[in-house]
Amino acid sequence: MNGHQTAGRTADSLLDGMTVDEKLAQLGGVWYPSLLVDGKVDDGRLAAALADGIGHVSTAGAESGLGPGELARLVNRVQRFLVEHTRLGIPALFHEEAVAGLCAPRAAQFPQAIGLASSWDPSLVEEVARSTRRHLRAVGARVALAPVVDVARDPRWGQLEETYGEDPELASRMAVACVRGLQGSAPAAGVAATAKHFVAHGAPEAGFNQGEVRAGPRYVRDVAAAPFRAAVNEAHLATVMSAYHDLDGLPCSGSAPILDGLLRDELGFDGVVVSDYWAVAQLETVHRVVAGPAEAAVRALEAGVDVELPALDRYRHLRQAVAGGAVGEEVVDRAVLRVLRQKEALGLLDDPYVDADAAPAAFDRPEDRELARRSAARSMVLLTNDGTLPLDPTRLGRVLVTGPAADDRRLLLGDCNYPARVEGTAPHAGREDWVSMVTPVAGLRAALPAVEVVHVPGPIGQVAAAAVAADAAVVCVGGRSGVTRDSTSGELRDAAHLELPADQRRLVAAVAATGTPTVVVVVSGRAHALVDVVGYANAVVLAWLPGEEGGSALADVLTGRVAPAGRLPVSLLRTAGQVGVSSGHHNGGGRSQVFGDYVDEPSGPLFCFGHGLGYTTFRYQDLAVTPASTDGTVHLALTLANSGRRDGEEVVQVYAHDEVASVALPEWRLVAFARVGVDAGTERRVSFDVPAGRLGFTGSDGRFVVEPGEVTFRVGASRDDVRLTASVVLAGPAHFPDRNALPPFSARAGRQTPASPYSEDR
Repeated sequence: MNGHQTAGRTADSLLDGMTVDEKLAQLGGVWYPSLLVDGKVDDGRLAAALADGIGHVSTAGAESGLGPGELARLVNRVQRFLVEHTRLGIPALFHEEAVAGLCAPRAAQFPQAIGLASSWDPSLVEEVARSTRRHLRAVGARVALAPVVDVARDPRWGQLEETYGEDPELASRMAVACVRGLQGSAPAAGVAATAKHFVAHGAPEAGFNQGEVRAGPRYVRDVAAAPFRAAVNEAHLATVMSAYHDLDGLPCSGSAPILDGLLRDELGFDGVVVSDYWAVAQLETVHRVVAGPAEAAVRALEAGVDVELPALDRYRHLRQAVAGGAVGEEVVDRAVLRVLRQKEALGLLDDPYVDADAAPAAFDRPEDRELARRSAARSMVLLTNDGTLPLDPTRLGRVLVTGPAADDRRLLLGDCNYPARVEGTAPHAGREDWVSMVTPVAGLRAALPAVEVVHVPGPIGQVAAAAVAADAAVVCVGGRSGVTRDSTSGELRDAAHLELPADQRRLVAAVAATGTPTVVVVVSGRAHALVDVVGYANAVVLAWLPGEEGGSALADVLTGRVAPAGRLPVSLLRTAGQVGVSSGHHNGGGRSQVFGDYVDEPSGPLFCFGHGLGYTTFRYQDLAVTPASTDGTVHLALTLANSGRRDGEEVVQVYAHDEVASVALPEWRLVAFARVGVDAGTERRVSFDVPAGRLGFTGSDGRFVVEPGEVTFRVGASRDDVRLTASVVLAGPAHFPDRNALPPFSARAGRQTPASPYSEDR
């Protein structure tokens, strides 16, 4: 070591002794491949790139293609160089993609985020994040580039699959759960979560990746920023990633009103802001709001971007900007101190190393595979079912499994899963073997050992002939998620049409035409328009991108081992011409005035937000709602009875409607939900506490307000499947609470008791 000790140092003491070059080095990353010569880390490259230290090292796990032990040794080698061969010995933050598990070899690959959102189960999301945290820490990565908390309301946008859907409350609950799971109870025991992309990235013009966003201040604060606000104030979020796009003409990665104003001053964020990859350069090359690299660096830094990712590029020019007086050194110090304090909080200044020999033991654990299977099963949404599901093995001799996703491991992965994220780049080509996958064919064969499960990949004529000889057919359709040109969803892969490919629709029609009971399984990250498929199939299951245990989880759901209870986190439209239709439409919206429907289509979605079926039926009854003041809490309670013959789970959803408000509001807002298990023939009392502050909104003067007046609550199985309704009055004067301090709703379910006799007047 270079004559200094690592233990006991503080961020503030380090800053006092830093040169300008050492400070600027902390404000950027180094792209892992730039450290390589002939595929191996090179001492000369380390010396050249890290002479003054570095802030971050970008995605070494994904880019290296190394197993856990080798990756941990690589991380230790880089950290040792920084500690022993730089003047101050400050370790780096290694960051990795982690939207659906650590994006690296041997790590568990969980369902893509849109699938996890379909579980409507924040505790499950937190559990997945805890597993991901273990993998990250084992290899020395201390920053997770997750979660994606953009509220996504354009299904053409390929990155929708990385999000938690279209609703700000659902996305907020999932965001808080993920951040808590990643960060743990204390920074030194966790990793720094990175919520992205700030802000309103999920509503791009025409669905284009990085497209401009046109949104007013109420939408930005009450919808787009809501999950960030929740993650900051409920889960103490450590890092935020600034977005690529411009918001009403202001590039998010170069706008002080967005980053310092909205994020820090209004939302109360006090952590580190990192740029999306190359977003600082785009101020010059894409947005054209600056004339050169130095101006781009100054604008981003002054706006509040602390770290330029993936590599120190435009921020290199800050040296001349500081020397020439274009930016004050105190602005640099502000950002450097944030970075150093994060390293200090994570414990890196005291001990940056990991036990490389122990790293492999953190991977490939049975509990990870069980969690991957359980989370995939809980994420699947049964869209339609005429009674064909669940499959009864006692009545089946032969089951046909066909379609492009029937036996292709790669198609089960989202764009943030390994190896999809780095597909086609050395040393990754053909390395799916780094992830042990279970396809639908394999899963069904394991679940139905006494049934002949026949896989016929095509052509259509052969598939139809095989369907005639089968007792049931499972047709697995969908797309390919990734970031390459042959991908059909994922980052960079936007679409003008929402239908499945024509050949897949023809396949479904041909199988269904044989008269064999036909189950269609949609394996895709895109929120497809499924009108044709629904018209042909006996049952439709939306599996999203279920990850490594997707085939096992699908078999669990199809055979009834697991009762499906996933619910849609987005509206599924009939056609791309409906883009803009969502659960969040304002009063007077959601239809064409005066006649209601389009000339050529119904106005509503094919399947509404919150929709999903199960294998049993539930009865909602005895709703009680207690009034509250504008600064109090509304209490709701109802009885949920399983009136079917199977045990099951129901997602009870609570929506609120202001009868009169001072500004136009969403007609119905999701304000609470609970996934509740109820055995056949029993019932449970389900209760919700909804702070009145959660019914507030940004008023015409820009202040957050809870107004007095009548509020109607709908309780049901989806936004449009309403079972119970009640109204209460919020009493008292208008209340202006600190929205950052508002507690979330709470839900609880009582013990199961025998179901009471039902009468319509109860």
